[in-house]
Amino acid sequence: MSSLSFPKLLSVFALAALPAFGQTLAPPLGVANLASSATVEIDRDVLAITLSTSRDGADAAGVQSQLKQALDAALAEARKVAKAGQVEVRTGAFSLSPRYTNKGVASGWQGSAELVVEGRDMQAIAQLTGRITTLTIARVGYQLSRELREGAEAEVTAQAIARFRAQAAATARQFGYAGYEIREVHVGTQQPTPYAPRQMAMRAAGDASMASEALPVEAGKGSVTATVNGSVQMK
Repeated sequence: MSSLSFPKLLSVFALAALPAFGQTLAPPLGVANLASSATVEIDRDVLAITLSTSRDGADAAGVQSQLKQALDAALAEARKVAKAGQVEVRTGAFSLSPRYTNKGVASGWQGSAELVVEGRDMQAIAQLTGRITTLTIARVGYQLSRELREGAEAEVTAQAIARFRAQAAATARQFGYAGYEIREVHVGTQQPTPYAPRQMAMRAAGDASMASEALPVEAGKGSVTATVNGSVQMK
């Protein structure tokens, strides 16, 4: 009687343990894939306004000086109402570049400067825009403060998780199981995008007739959504 060597025996056992060619392993039984979500709507509490101006001239130094003067004047006015946590002021983009004709010939310089004012005191910011005459309003946006957003995320995540657990228990019960165990789960939140109603040019720089007019503001609501998806083992 022939005998198999030790390496050949290992090969036989390994082949015996493998599934037949083309056969796939059966998926686990009693596994349910579930998803839940929850959404909460809250009033946006932060107003962000970007003011800007542009200048052009024959030389770079002159254009830069004009932009600096306009920005300095706007900063001086904005700093009067700046309050930590309520109204924040910062400079935005500042650019200076050569200007060319249609034939590609340099014909001077052009530049722009921005000032960003944002915070929770919307009325103070709205009134400030009426007192700044060297810059015009370019963009307006509303958003949630970090504190309000984090509080909403915690609340809505708890709701979504509770709904996921309730859905898992109900699904297991409907299939005749006594309970379930969580196999894997993923939790995520979606924050509201800042709401910018439109690009704005509220007035020409230096237009005294509109200098005292405050910007009308209406923040509206923002929604925070949490989603939970994963799989459970019913048992």
